[in-house]
Amino acid sequence: MEVKGKRAIVTGGTKGIGLAIAESLLKKGAHVVISARTASQVDETVQRLSRIDGGQVTGKACDVGDSNQVRDLIQYCVNQLGGLEILINNAGIGLFKRASEISPQQWDRLISTNLNGVFYASHFAIPVMKKGGQGFIINISSLAGKNAFPGGTAYNASKFALTGFSEALMQEVRHDGIRVAYVMPGSVDTWFSGNPPAGSSWKLSAQDVADVVLDTLERHPRCLTSRIEMRPSQPPQK
Repeated sequence: MEVKGKRAIVTGGTKGIGLAIAESLLKKGAHVVISARTASQVDETVQRLSRIDGGQVTGKACDVGDSNQVRDLIQYCVNQLGGLEILINNAGIGLFKRASEISPQQWDRLISTNLNGVFYASHFAIPVMKKGGQGFIINISSLAGKNAFPGGTAYNASKFALTGFSEALMQEVRHDGIRVAYVMPGSVDTWFSGNPPAGSSWKLSAQDVADVVLDTLERHPRCLTSRIEMRPSQPPQK
């Protein structure tokens, strides 16, 4: 896909991987809508990204766990930019507790954000992409979608389910001109764990993930790299 001039949504686009993807899309000349739950963060990030030469950027607050807000986000993109060709489902949260420790409310919040949000965005985006004749949905998952670990009960569940959803969705829409892929990074040096990036040289960077996303988007239409696993090449030895 030629990224220049395409209309894109990046959920969770105010920091970490989402911010790096939004920056990369803009530098390629795409028109980008970013979202996050906090309106002030969205506004501040839009102001920062607007300094990048290439495409154009706007944003809207959206809790991806709320289907009505996600529907409004998709419609906002159509109203502002005239269509939608690229959807990056990046928004996600991490909560690492054992099943006996995590509360039902915490479970619901994590599943709603990490899984339901991807469904909602895809559900509302697909008709718009079909109407436009093309589209690309990329879901940012995790190696936790194939590797379970103690304390990952809810997080693993959300990412294992995202793998199944992405695989099935890819087959459902491939003949509608819509491609679906998902990226599974390992350790990434971002705020995701709740701590600021520590400059851990062995970890992947948010830009590493963004580069893979752009490379996936720009492949020839006959080729779909549908599942991409990423991991640090030299993690600490145990």
